Amino acid sequence: MFHIALFEPRLPPNTGNIIRLVANNGFNLHLIEPLGFDLEEKNLRRAGLDYHDLANVSKYPNYQEFKNNMAGRKIFACTTKGKQFYDKKIYQPGDVFLFGSETSGLPTEVFDSIPHDQRIRIPMMPNNRSLNLSNAVAIISYEAWRQQNFHGGN
Repeated sequence: MFHIALFEPRLPPNTGNIIRLVANNGFNLHLIEPLGFDLEEKNLRRAGLDYHDLANVSKYPNYQEFKNNMAGRKIFACTTKGKQFYDKKIYQPGDVFLFGSETSGLPTEVFDSIPHDQRIRIPMMPNNRSLNLSNAVAIISYEAWRQQNFHGGN
């Protein structure tokens, strides 16, 4: 299936919501440290409800370790700085969707390491900064899954 990667997430409720999301769409979740919270934090567990045991979550000490683990996979940077709308790309199982932290997005060195044609964005009204992280993950992940005819779902 597909992979969601969160680069240095800061807000436990967002990550909890994403854990619940990936438990329901079958994606794998990758957390790139440092995190802005402890994985046992109450707000994280509350947002994820009882889905933590149903989700496949991996943690990496840094971006390089994550990138090494994802070798051979296409990584899409999901960012307001992307030039292409997310729904104009064709996704394949195994693709990775990389999201930056809620407070600062993807750092320049990570953003610059992603090919231009793999930098995608969600359209928004002019002059708005960004969507909530868990909402953005939901929008993009369900488009990728839709392209696979929701394989494995019911």
